[in-house]
Amino acid sequence: MLKKGTKMYSILTGNCPRCQEESMYEKSNPYALSKIFSMNERCSHCGLKYKIEPSFFYGAMYVSYAVGIAFAVAAFVISFLFLDASLPTTFIAIVGTLVVFMPVIIRLSRNIWINLFVKYDATSVKKHETA
Repeated sequence: MLKKGTKMYSILTGNCPRCQEESMYEKSNPYALSKIFSMNERCSHCGLKYKIEPSFFYGAMYVSYAVGIAFAVAAFVISFLFLDASLPTTFIAIVGTLVVFMPVIIRLSRNIWINLFVKYDATSVKKHETA
């Protein structure tokens, strides 16, 4: 399902969108809250600069909203429709889900955002090594 070379692989693993050889983040665990926004400056394999321009990842906030809505809808469906919880309990489940998964939502939105602008290139590692 998650084959190297697909956008989904890069988005879900947090790997470089161009070569998919290493993580974009200093710490791969999104719950290391002090390092949640800490990214490597460049990919050591293909040389891709992750912060393409100043304030590049501000656009990820818009993606974050959509991803947060998806998590909230999933929490609603599970708690209200499947578990038959009351509306106040469902609301607490939604808020709890968003709080618990906030670091994951932040990382996912950044991964989606950069993958909108950078394509996978299997030959990029070879190009960087010869340059």
